[in-house]
Order: sequence, then C-alpha cells, then structure tokens
Amino acid sequence: MRPLAAILALPLALALVPREAPACTNFVVTRGASTDGSVMITYSADSHGLYGELYYTPPGVHPEGSTIEVFEWDTGRHLGRIPQAARTYAVVGNMNEHQVSIGETTFGGRKELLDAEGTVDYGSLMYLALQRSRTAREAVDTIGALAEAHGYASEGETFSIADPREAWLMEMVGKGPKGKGAVWVALRVPDGHVTAHANASRIRKFPLRDPKICVYSKDVIGFAREKKWFDGKDEDFSFADAYNPASFGAQRFCEARVWAFYRRVSAAFRDPTPYVRGVEGAEPLPLWIKPDKPLSARDVAELMRDHFEGTEFDLGKGVGAGPYGLPYRWRPLTWEHEGAKYLNERATSTQQTGFSFVAQMRPSLPDPIGGVLWFGVDDTFLTVYVPMYAGIREAPYNFRVGTGDFRHFTWDSAWWVFNVVANWTYARWSDIVGDVRSVQRELEGEHHALLADADATAVKLWAASPEQARAFLTDFSARRAAKTVERWRKLSQDLFVKYLDGNTRDEMGKVKHPGYSKEWKQRVVNDEGARLKVTKFKTEPAEE
Repeated sequence: MRPLAAILALPLALALVPREAPACTNFVVTRGASTDGSVMITYSADSHGLYGELYYTPPGVHPEGSTIEVFEWDTGRHLGRIPQAARTYAVVGNMNEHQVSIGETTFGGRKELLDAEGTVDYGSLMYLALQRSRTAREAVDTIGALAEAHGYASEGETFSIADPREAWLMEMVGKGPKGKGAVWVALRVPDGHVTAHANASRIRKFPLRDPKICVYSKDVIGFAREKKWFDGKDEDFSFADAYNPASFGAQRFCEARVWAFYRRVSAAFRDPTPYVRGVEGAEPLPLWIKPDKPLSARDVAELMRDHFEGTEFDLGKGVGAGPYGLPYRWRPLTWEHEGAKYLNERATSTQQTGFSFVAQMRPSLPDPIGGVLWFGVDDTFLTVYVPMYAGIREAPYNFRVGTGDFRHFTWDSAWWVFNVVANWTYARWSDIVGDVRSVQRELEGEHHALLADADATAVKLWAASPEQARAFLTDFSARRAAKTVERWRKLSQDLFVKYLDGNTRDEMGKVKHPGYSKEWKQRVVNDEGARLKVTKFKTEPAEE
C-alpha cells in the first residue's frame, strides 16, 4: 500500500498489496492544549500489509480540462477519473506546504452503506484534499464536495484535519449501492482541548446552526430517517448511533485506545470506565477533554507508545506476555478455545504499523518552516520520529517511495532497518528494550535540540530567498534521516552481538546467563514443577 505516480504526477496511494481491515489511531491537540501554541495530530497507519515510506507530491499548475486517475489506497483498484484542480500544493507525507495535515481511522459502519461503484476512497480524499487546501476548513469542504460529486467508495471513516490554528473531526459514511455521495459531519475541536479516535465513530449529537464550529451534509439526518435508523427530533440526532451502532469490539478494541490517551493526560480518566470495558449500554467517553497540563511534541510522541502500562489491560503482564513481558500479541485479535471466544487487547502501539507521525503545525513561522512532520516507520514504541519540514522538496532517500519494498530486504530502507531491530527486541523484550529506548531517546533528543537552530537559519534564508530556505530544509531533513538510519543499523548489529543465543555479553565480551524472571519461574513450577524438580541422590557427595 503506497501512492505511486498517476496522471499529472499525482500519488493517490496505489496499493501494492491488499491490507487487512484498517486499525489506526489518531490523537488531536489544539493550540491551547500545547506547550508552544502549535496544533498537533498523530496518525499510526496500522496494517500487516503496509510498507512504511514517506510520500511526496510536488506542487503543480494544471491546464484547464486536466484530469487525474484515482486508485483505491488499500487495494490499488482503479476507481475512475476526475477533474484536476487548476493548482495543487506540495505534500510531504500527510502534511502540505501550508501545514494542513490529515489523518484517519476507519470505523466501518453499516455494511449496506458501502458503495463499490464510488470513484473516491478515503485515501484519495485525504491526499486530494491536502493538494487542494490552504486551511483545515477548506480540506473539510473539499472532502465533502469530492465525495458528493464522485461517489464515496470506502466504509465509514473518521478524519483528523488540522492547520496551525484549528483542528476538526470529520466523520463520513457512504449511501450504499447506487446511492452516490456520502453523509458526513465535521466538528471543530474547541481550543484548549484534546481528542482521539481509533476505528469507532465518536460524533454523536452536534450543533445544527453554528457553521463556525460544525458543518454537515444536507441529508445527514434525512438519510437516517429514510433508512428508519432515526425517528426523533433533529437536535437529538446522533451520527454514531445511526451509522455505527455500538458493539463490544468498538468499545473494547477502539474506545479503549481513546481512554488510554485520556488517562495519560487527565487524572479524571485514570480508571477505565464500564464503556471501555465493553459493557453494553454504558455511558460513552466524552468527545474531547481538557488535559491537566499542556503537551509538547515529545509528550505526544510518547503517548503514541502506549500498551496500557499500569492498567488492568497491561499487555506486558500475564501469561500472554511470555517470559520477557512482551507487550504485543500476534494475530488474530480474537481467538476461540473449546467453544468460547477470547480477545487480545488492542493497544495504541502495535507491531503491524507501517508508518506513523506527529504532525506539528506552528503558526508563528512561515508555513514551509512552521510545519514539521515527525515521521517514523514500524512499531511506534520502537521507532524514531525524524523531523520532515513541510517545505522540503523531496523525501529523504532512506524513507523515499521506491527505496525497497515489502518483498525485498535492503539495508537502505528505513522500514526494513527498524523492523530488524524491533523483531530482535520482541524475542527478549525485557532484556533488550532498554537498550533500544536509550538510543531512541538519544536520537530524538538530538533532533529536537537541533530544530530551533534549523528554524532560525531557515527564517533568515526565507527572507532572502524562499527557494534557498526550501533547499536548506530538504538537506536538514535528509541529514537527520540518514543519521537515524545509520545509527539504527549499528544498533541492530550491537544488539545481535550482545544478546546472542539467549545470553548477554558485556563490553569486554564476558558471557552472562540472565535466565528468566521469578514470576515466570513460578508459572513453570505451577504448570509442570513435579516433572522438572531436581532431586538429590543419597549417594551424592555434599556440596561445598
């Protein structure tokens, strides 16, 4: 799954391999909730079939009558052709040169609302909107208009859409076969608040007559009435209840990730609610909350690294975590045993992430400098977020589309290098993860420390020559990316040497045998201690 050049050099996310059901996570932080007045959104693109790389689309001016081909992001299926915009903006990953950023999570919704004949899918809508919008509100309008004009080809979707001044949540679902268009609603997140979404519709009631904070399709309520999914007063209409009714999975697998974010930014959400535990009819989580203190970009990156640590859902605990406390569970998400169905917890940080980012949009700087896409590949807990400025003119080599692919390993690919380290770490998590996190903190600390000087240099260059500033930013991001991948290659070698064959080796090469934890030994004793117990013969000499 990656965008490739289509007509007029438009990457519309052609998939090289189909991906499984989407399972992504977004966090949203408004200006008043951040330490520096920036707006931030996060996105983890989680799929076992997604090769992580950084997409780049150059700006363009297009002749009247130009068209573009549209391909479905998840499968590569050709959807059709639509008119091209007269002008399009440069896009780095999921941020454009005006700092507009978009993320998504798929909630599915009612299966009968999928329109296989639609011409734009959710991936196309994201990247088309980024190329055509100077503000978040323009992106909302663009997404709605494109779906209405050309038909929406995906399941229900939640979008995070933000610029340096505001952030919006937008939820959209199709109208089913022959029902061209989509029904949708978009809400501006109040300043000073944070929110999240993770594969479940979250917008319920919304203001009907305040377009400054809420816009929606003209038939969003009427269509639900027509389908007999709602029969109350307009002001009581709930988008989520009509188009994505509650389920155990939506609460336990999806809303639990929202709670995982809330609990770490607000003491009021320290304990999981009945809703998060999957109790039918329980009170939903609020759509947004105020954090106890402002959040920095580094804070938000750490929030993406959550495994429910310290809670009843902690993936690092219990027999499923194995002898080394591994906070991951291999698929499937649910499993059966002797006629009963069980689950594996679904945390924010998961092994199948293709790429993730923290999009930081800063209003105090020119857009190409103010926008920083902190970009990482693979597992969020073990990745390194590298600064990619909104104004760069190409993606760094190690992260670029075409540097490796899912079927062919190469040390040049950041995605493969990070997967090598992650998969070696999974084998002996508690022993190895500290070493990985140490180098991660070293690199991310260095990136953040250098950013202020890079900003200052770029601002001076911008005053004299915007193109010189863009060239500088491109070089800065490329050097940061190359340093990160080079250091991660070295880390993979160091870890292999240090933790070979279940042992550890110190700097002098001395071998040690760490063995298993006391808790795991007790589990083994409880399970088969009688068979494994060592006995002492009467004829054995006494130990000295």
